[in-house]
Amino acid sequence: MFRSVRHMIYDLIEWRSQILSGTLPQDELKELKKKVTAKIDYGNRILDLDLVVRDEDGNILDPEQTSTISLFRAHEVASKQVEERLQEEKSQKQNIDINRQAKFAATPSFALFVNLKNVVCKIGEDAEVLMSLYDPLESKFISENYLVRWSSCGLPKDIDRLHNLRAVFTDLGSKDLKREKISFVCQIVRVGRMELRDNNTRKLTSGLRRPFGVAGSCV
Repeated sequence: MFRSVRHMIYDLIEWRSQILSGTLPQDELKELKKKVTAKIDYGNRILDLDLVVRDEDGNILDPEQTSTISLFRAHEVASKQVEERLQEEKSQKQNIDINRQAKFAATPSFALFVNLKNVVCKIGEDAEVLMSLYDPLESKFISENYLVRWSSCGLPKDIDRLHNLRAVFTDLGSKDLKREKISFVCQIVRVGRMELRDNNTRKLTSGLRRPFGVAGSCV
Protein backbone atom coordinates (compact mmCIF):
# COMPACT_ATOMS: atom_id res chain seq x y z
CA MET A 1 0.00 0.00 0.00
CA PHE A 2 2.85 2.37 0.79
CA ARG A 3 4.37 1.86 -2.69
CA SER A 4 0.98 2.34 -4.35
CA VAL A 5 0.32 5.60 -2.49
CA ARG A 6 3.86 6.80 -3.22
CA HIS A 7 3.37 6.24 -6.97
CA MET A 8 0.03 8.08 -6.84
CA ILE A 9 1.64 11.04 -5.04
CA TYR A 10 4.37 11.21 -7.68
CA ASP A 11 1.69 11.22 -10.41
CA LEU A 12 -0.23 14.00 -8.64
CA ILE A 13 2.91 16.12 -8.27
CA GLU A 14 3.66 15.73 -11.99
CA TRP A 15 0.09 16.53 -13.03
CA ARG A 16 -0.01 19.54 -10.70
CA SER A 17 3.10 20.91 -12.38
CA GLN A 18 1.44 20.51 -15.78
CA ILE A 19 -1.71 22.31 -14.60
CA LEU A 20 0.23 25.22 -13.07
CA SER A 21 2.40 25.58 -16.18
CA GLY A 22 -0.54 27.15 -18.03
CA THR A 23 0.55 25.64 -21.36
CA LEU A 24 -2.18 23.04 -21.75
CA PRO A 25 -5.16 23.59 -24.06
CA GLN A 26 -8.56 23.82 -22.37
CA ASP A 27 -9.71 20.33 -23.44
CA GLU A 28 -6.49 18.68 -22.22
CA LEU A 29 -6.61 20.70 -19.01
CA LYS A 30 -10.16 19.53 -18.35
CA GLU A 31 -9.23 15.88 -18.93
CA LEU A 32 -6.16 16.22 -16.72
CA LYS A 33 -8.23 17.67 -13.87
CA LYS A 34 -10.59 14.68 -14.15
CA LYS A 35 -7.60 12.34 -13.91
CA VAL A 36 -6.36 14.19 -10.82
CA THR A 37 -9.72 14.01 -9.03
CA ALA A 38 -10.17 10.36 -9.98
CA LYS A 39 -6.70 9.56 -8.62
CA ILE A 40 -7.43 11.42 -5.36
CA ASP A 41 -10.77 9.62 -4.91
CA TYR A 42 -9.11 6.28 -5.60
CA GLY A 43 -6.35 6.99 -3.08
CA ASN A 44 -8.88 8.02 -0.44
CA ARG A 45 -10.77 4.78 -1.04
CA ILE A 46 -7.81 2.42 -0.57
CA LEU A 47 -6.81 4.39 2.55
CA ASP A 48 -10.36 4.11 3.94
CA LEU A 49 -10.81 7.88 3.95
CA ASP A 50 -14.01 9.81 3.26
CA LEU A 51 -15.26 9.96 -0.31
CA VAL A 52 -15.38 13.52 -1.67
CA VAL A 53 -18.51 14.22 -3.74
CA ARG A 54 -17.85 16.23 -6.91
CA ASP A 55 -19.69 17.57 -9.91
CA GLU A 56 -19.03 16.64 -13.55
CA ASP A 57 -16.10 19.07 -13.73
CA GLY A 58 -14.45 17.61 -10.63
CA ASN A 59 -15.34 20.49 -8.34
CA ILE A 60 -16.34 19.65 -4.74
CA LEU A 61 -20.07 20.04 -4.20
CA ASP A 62 -21.12 22.51 -1.53
CA PRO A 63 -23.70 20.81 0.74
CA GLU A 64 -25.14 24.25 1.60
CA GLN A 65 -26.05 24.89 -2.01
CA THR A 66 -26.76 21.33 -3.23
CA SER A 67 -29.90 19.38 -2.50
CA THR A 68 -29.78 16.14 -0.53
CA ILE A 69 -31.00 14.10 -3.52
CA SER A 70 -28.30 15.59 -5.77
CA LEU A 71 -25.63 14.84 -3.17
CA PHE A 72 -26.87 11.26 -2.86
CA ARG A 73 -26.85 10.68 -6.64
CA ALA A 74 -23.41 12.25 -6.97
CA HIS A 75 -22.18 10.02 -4.14
CA GLU A 76 -23.57 6.95 -5.90
CA VAL A 77 -21.83 7.88 -9.15
CA ALA A 78 -18.51 8.55 -7.39
CA SER A 79 -18.72 5.28 -5.42
CA LYS A 80 -19.47 3.33 -8.60
CA GLN A 81 -16.49 4.87 -10.42
CA VAL A 82 -14.11 4.09 -7.56
CA GLU A 83 -15.38 0.50 -7.28
CA GLU A 84 -14.92 0.01 -11.03
CA ARG A 85 -11.37 1.28 -10.72
CA LEU A 86 -10.70 -1.11 -7.83
CA GLN A 87 -12.07 -4.05 -9.83
CA GLU A 88 -9.94 -3.00 -12.81
CA GLU A 89 -6.80 -2.86 -10.67
CA LYS A 90 -7.64 -6.25 -9.16
CA SER A 91 -8.21 -7.79 -12.58
CA GLN A 92 -4.90 -6.42 -13.89
CA LYS A 93 -3.05 -7.82 -10.89
CA GLN A 94 -4.65 -11.23 -11.36
CA ASN A 95 -3.66 -11.22 -15.04
CA ILE A 96 -0.09 -10.34 -14.12
CA ASP A 97 0.03 -13.17 -11.57
CA ILE A 98 -1.40 -15.63 -14.10
CA ASN A 99 1.15 -14.57 -16.73
CA ARG A 100 3.99 -14.95 -14.22
CA GLN A 101 2.79 -18.43 -13.25
CA ALA A 102 2.46 -19.45 -16.89
CA LYS A 103 5.92 -18.12 -17.69
CA PHE A 104 7.40 -19.91 -14.67
CA ALA A 105 5.67 -23.16 -15.65
CA ALA A 106 7.01 -22.87 -19.19
CA THR A 107 10.58 -22.15 -18.08
CA PRO A 108 11.00 -23.47 -14.53
CA SER A 109 14.09 -22.50 -12.59
CA PHE A 110 15.52 -24.17 -9.51
CA ALA A 111 18.34 -23.47 -7.09
CA LEU A 112 20.64 -25.43 -4.77
CA PHE A 113 21.52 -23.93 -1.40
CA VAL A 114 24.88 -24.87 0.15
CA ASN A 115 25.96 -24.10 3.70
CA LEU A 116 29.62 -24.90 4.44
CA LYS A 117 30.11 -25.74 8.13
CA ASN A 118 33.73 -26.88 8.27
CA VAL A 119 36.63 -28.31 6.28
CA VAL A 120 38.23 -31.27 8.05
CA CYS A 121 41.42 -31.92 6.11
CA LYS A 122 44.94 -31.80 7.56
CA ILE A 123 47.00 -29.82 5.07
CA GLY A 124 49.51 -27.75 7.02
CA GLU A 125 49.22 -24.77 4.70
CA ASP A 126 46.61 -22.43 3.35
CA ALA A 127 44.14 -23.89 0.92
CA GLU A 128 41.36 -23.01 -1.50
CA VAL A 129 38.11 -24.96 -1.35
CA LEU A 130 36.16 -24.95 -4.60
CA MET A 131 32.62 -26.33 -4.81
CA SER A 132 30.69 -26.83 -8.05
CA LEU A 133 28.13 -29.00 -9.84
CA TYR A 134 29.37 -31.65 -12.25
CA ASP A 135 27.77 -33.94 -14.82
CA PRO A 136 29.70 -37.24 -14.65
CA LEU A 137 28.15 -38.63 -17.84
CA GLU A 138 29.12 -35.63 -19.94
CA SER A 139 32.36 -35.15 -17.95
CA LYS A 140 31.90 -31.42 -17.54
CA PHE A 141 31.07 -28.85 -14.89
CA ILE A 142 27.64 -27.25 -15.20
CA SER A 143 28.13 -24.38 -12.75
CA GLU A 144 30.70 -21.86 -11.62
CA ASN A 145 32.90 -22.49 -8.59
CA TYR A 146 32.03 -21.33 -5.11
CA LEU A 147 35.44 -20.43 -3.64
CA VAL A 148 36.34 -20.39 0.05
CA ARG A 149 39.89 -19.57 1.13
CA TRP A 150 40.90 -21.68 4.13
CA SER A 151 43.84 -20.89 6.41
CA SER A 152 46.40 -23.30 7.82
CA CYS A 153 44.85 -22.73 11.27
CA GLY A 154 41.67 -24.52 10.23
CA LEU A 155 39.53 -21.38 9.86
CA PRO A 156 38.35 -19.27 6.93
CA LYS A 157 40.86 -16.67 5.77
CA ASP A 158 38.07 -14.10 6.03
CA ILE A 159 37.26 -14.62 9.71
CA ASP A 160 34.19 -12.37 9.41
CA ARG A 161 32.55 -15.09 7.32
CA LEU A 162 32.89 -17.73 10.01
CA HIS A 163 29.59 -19.66 10.30
CA ASN A 164 28.32 -17.69 7.32
CA LEU A 165 29.72 -19.60 4.36
CA ARG A 166 26.66 -19.95 2.16
CA ALA A 167 26.11 -20.11 -1.59
CA VAL A 168 23.18 -20.61 -3.94
CA PHE A 169 23.61 -22.34 -7.31
CA THR A 170 20.87 -20.67 -9.35
CA ASP A 171 19.23 -21.04 -12.78
CA LEU A 172 18.98 -24.82 -12.71
CA GLY A 173 16.30 -25.47 -15.32
CA SER A 174 14.34 -28.44 -16.58
CA LYS A 175 17.31 -29.49 -18.72
CA ASP A 176 19.42 -29.97 -15.59
CA LEU A 177 16.68 -31.98 -13.87
CA LYS A 178 16.62 -34.37 -16.84
CA ARG A 179 20.28 -35.23 -16.36
CA GLU A 180 20.73 -38.79 -15.12
CA LYS A 181 23.31 -37.75 -12.55
CA ILE A 182 24.50 -34.50 -11.03
CA SER A 183 27.42 -34.55 -8.61
CA PHE A 184 28.42 -31.96 -6.06
CA VAL A 185 32.22 -31.78 -6.29
CA CYS A 186 34.56 -30.25 -3.74
CA GLN A 187 38.16 -29.60 -4.81
CA ILE A 188 40.95 -28.66 -2.41
CA VAL A 189 43.94 -26.75 -3.72
CA ARG A 190 46.98 -26.31 -1.47
CA VAL A 191 48.56 -22.85 -1.62
CA GLY A 192 52.18 -22.63 -0.45
CA ARG A 193 55.45 -24.54 -1.00
CA MET A 194 56.19 -26.87 -3.86
CA GLU A 195 56.76 -29.71 -1.39
CA LEU A 196 55.38 -29.86 2.13
CA ARG A 197 58.63 -31.37 3.45
CA ASP A 198 60.76 -28.69 1.80
CA ASN A 199 62.40 -26.93 4.78
CA ASN A 200 65.34 -25.46 2.91
CA THR A 201 64.92 -21.72 3.46
CA ARG A 202 67.10 -20.93 0.44
CA LYS A 203 64.87 -22.89 -1.93
CA LEU A 204 61.66 -22.13 -0.07
CA THR A 205 58.82 -21.21 -2.37
CA SER A 206 55.39 -19.77 -1.50
CA GLY A 207 52.06 -19.03 -3.10
CA LEU A 208 52.11 -22.03 -5.43
CA ARG A 209 48.73 -23.70 -6.10
CA ARG A 210 48.95 -27.49 -6.00
CA PRO A 211 46.04 -29.98 -6.23
CA PHE A 212 45.57 -31.66 -2.87
CA GLY A 213 42.24 -33.53 -2.77
CA VAL A 214 38.80 -33.95 -4.23
CA ALA A 215 35.49 -35.33 -3.02
CA GLY A 216 32.01 -35.60 -4.45
CA SER A 217 28.49 -36.81 -3.84
CA CYS A 218 25.31 -37.15 -5.89
CA VAL A 219 22.81 -34.32 -5.62
